[in-house]
Amino acid sequence: MIGPKKMGFWSKSRKGNAHQFLRPSKRYRVIKSFQDHDEHIHPEGEEWIFLGYSFLPYDDGLLWFVSFDEKREWSIPMRWNDSSQSAIIDRLSEYICPVVQ
Repeated sequence: MIGPKKMGFWSKSRKGNAHQFLRPSKRYRVIKSFQDHDEHIHPEGEEWIFLGYSFLPYDDGLLWFVSFDEKREWSIPMRWNDSSQSAIIDRLSEYICPVVQ
């Protein structure tokens, strides 16, 4: 995971882009622990606001932009190839769910 950065650092150019069921400005909770490409563990119960994403096709790199505190943002790197993150991305609803407010 990379960050924190000033709000808008990554997400400003990605405003409004959704990934699968993840919608910008909506809060999500990790329901099954997972490890991102930087080997950072996202534990069960972790919550964040989804801001947008970026996909880099040349290396199957997927970046989710999130905020934990509504003041700063972080980037969660994933790889959509044969890595362990591919299984997470393909079954995302088993790992992350919307927080009903």
